[in-house]
Amino acid sequence: MEKLQIRIFRAAAELDISTVAIYSNEDKSSLHRYKADESYLVGSDLGPAESYLNIERIIDVAKQANVDAIHPGYGFLSENEQFARRCAEEGIKFIGPHLEHLDMFGDKVKARTTAIKADLPVIPGTDGPIKSYELAKEFAEEAGFPLMIKATSGGGGKGMRIVREESELEDAFHRANQKQKKSFGNSEVYIERYIDNPKHIEVQVIGDEHGNIVHLFERDCSVQRRHQKVVEVAPSVGLSSTLRQRICDAAIQLMENIKYVNAGTVEFLVSGDEFFFIEVNPRVQVEHTITEMVTGIDIVKTQILVAAGADLFGEEINMPQQKDITTLGYAIQCRITTEDPLNDFMPDTGTIIAYRSSGGFGVRLDAGDGFQGAEISPYYDSLLVKLSTHAISFKQAEEKMVRSLREMRIRGVKTNIPFLINVMKE
Repeated sequence: MEKLQIRIFRAAAELDISTVAIYSNEDKSSLHRYKADESYLVGSDLGPAESYLNIERIIDVAKQANVDAIHPGYGFLSENEQFARRCAEEGIKFIGPHLEHLDMFGDKVKARTTAIKADLPVIPGTDGPIKSYELAKEFAEEAGFPLMIKATSGGGGKGMRIVREESELEDAFHRANQKQKKSFGNSEVYIERYIDNPKHIEVQVIGDEHGNIVHLFERDCSVQRRHQKVVEVAPSVGLSSTLRQRICDAAIQLMENIKYVNAGTVEFLVSGDEFFFIEVNPRVQVEHTITEMVTGIDIVKTQILVAAGADLFGEEINMPQQKDITTLGYAIQCRITTEDPLNDFMPDTGTIIAYRSSGGFGVRLDAGDGFQGAEISPYYDSLLVKLSTHAISFKQAEEKMVRSLREMRIRGVKTNIPFLINVMKE
């Protein structure tokens, strides 16, 4: 999250907007605190997760600092309808989609229903939550295997279970239920057909309050480990121009149908010439960086200006018309994490005793805790640095990424850099 906070503060500085950061006890030395014009401790008596999820304390800080708007970043409260509502009640602008869109896309069953109404293709599956194993078994007998059991809430692979044969169904169903209840407070799951080895394609979309909406083409997020994205590419190397146009048109069709506002990502699974809607992420994504690199469009700055009421095609944002938005070359993002590839990717903690970043033409680093002396705690996900490269061809971007990964020097904690180099060389 800290990587995006710094990214937001930089965008605000370019717009001559003063910034306020919040931090927990464990984040007293974090860089984002010092990138803002002001910073406030929240949850002095709470752990880090509880601090950043404490809506009322965050609202209190916002009122104390007299803020006009809050950018929720990603993670924590970024898709929380209750938080967005409290902001509205206090006259604070939530830099993100409208409340109804947070509600709509916060539940995967509602999102699926919305996509069907907009005439988008969806993966064959249940029309609503499956509340008993008996109903799950009944659906499986009709649909056949393999199947995917999914939590109705959340993302990042949480609560997902692949079931390849009937003997696995009961255990997978109960495990998915338990995971959903533990993570989101209810035990609702749904089931859909499992598509083996699809491409995971997402379309970046942004809309304004004046009814304008554009797409910034797609990203390929197919390289994943345990349903977690590892490497992303923009635009996708393997899509034909015809299929790309169909997918991007479908994303616009959905978002225009609901009059979506601000940044969002429409996600699809692609198999051959078929594509299926899976979900919408109603926020800025970790991998927005590579879309910015190939289009030249500042997504975060656009988010802020849209929230302030600016027209996409007006002088402040100056977004090109859809027909004039193009991509140049290819960009790749690798997520450098503090995980040990030789120990089943176990998260590592400790102090970074040496840190040297890569650089050069076409290299971008978004780093939060990436510095010498940084304390890597067990409280957050293990993402340390987002490393992105851009070149005129995919091969050149790939070569630049391998070189950049090899230049990185991080000592004191284990990282997945050797794993990423192997992935890039495959």
